[in-house]
Amino acid sequence: MNGLENTIAKLIKFRDERDWEQFHNSKDLALAISIEANELLELFLWKGSEEFNMDKLKDELADILSFSLLLAHKHNLDINEIITEKINKNAEKYPVSKAKGTAKKYTDL
Repeated sequence: MNGLENTIAKLIKFRDERDWEQFHNSKDLALAISIEANELLELFLWKGSEEFNMDKLKDELADILSFSLLLAHKHNLDINEIITEKINKNAEKYPVSKAKGTAKKYTDL
């Protein structure tokens, strides 16, 4: 079992010990990801770009990643596979020759 599989197993064990799977439908997991992402954003509100509390950053990022892993697991998605697929799609949309050094959206390249 690799590190990611081990982490997912820990999440499932934690969830199942508390009988929380009943609350982890796709909609609510997606909502939880969004809510936690907003809590992450709140760490930066009214501050400079790199001004934040590292402990809070780790907590919020862990929440986002945990709910994301649970949602992927629910739908039997291979995390490495879906990320690789997305990188490949983005490589087509953002070829190095056009996208290097710019933050423009692919439709504006």
